[in-house]
Amino acid sequence: MSTCTTCQCGEGMDPQRRRLLFATSVAAAAAGMAVAVPFVGSFAPSGRALAAGAPVEVDISKLAAGEMLTVEWRGKPVWIVNRTPEMLATLTKVEPKLADPGSERPQQPAYAANAHRSIRPEIFVAIGICTHLGCSPTEKFKEGAAQGMSPDWDGGFFCPCHGSQFDLAGRVLKNMPAPTNLEIPPHRYLADTRLLIGADGAAG
Repeated sequence: MSTCTTCQCGEGMDPQRRRLLFATSVAAAAAGMAVAVPFVGSFAPSGRALAAGAPVEVDISKLAAGEMLTVEWRGKPVWIVNRTPEMLATLTKVEPKLADPGSERPQQPAYAANAHRSIRPEIFVAIGICTHLGCSPTEKFKEGAAQGMSPDWDGGFFCPCHGSQFDLAGRVLKNMPAPTNLEIPPHRYLADTRLLIGADGAAG
């Protein structure tokens, strides 16, 4: 029976050389693991990525009547509008012009499926992204032609990309590119002046 003279199988190799080969192999494997661990770790979500989906707490104590505050949740702009009695009065007036005045389509949680599309009538919370192609509409709160809108404009939001118009409850007007009303995110009140965006719940 012949004896192997190569180093690959280890037979015929002196013990000292065999120990050296083994030690080298172990060192190479350890180095490979040291490189692989950070590489695999790069696939783990970062703290910021994990936080991106977390609820956002908002203090609205300084949000005056008629003003809008924008915060970020899940990388999206969320509007918080403190509507005046005059702004709320337009919601009934504009209904004949709307494509979905009763919010029949599921663009809002059940507790916001009402005429003002909110938990509390005066505080309106909506995702500020047009339901057409994802542009961000701008606020046009004043009625009439004061902000470059038509004379019969009742106040609301206007998408500059393709002209979609929404009332002060984020409901889309008829015959617009946007197919549905603006989306209402899950939200609830932690206190009278503290909102939690991203968590369901009724009025607190």
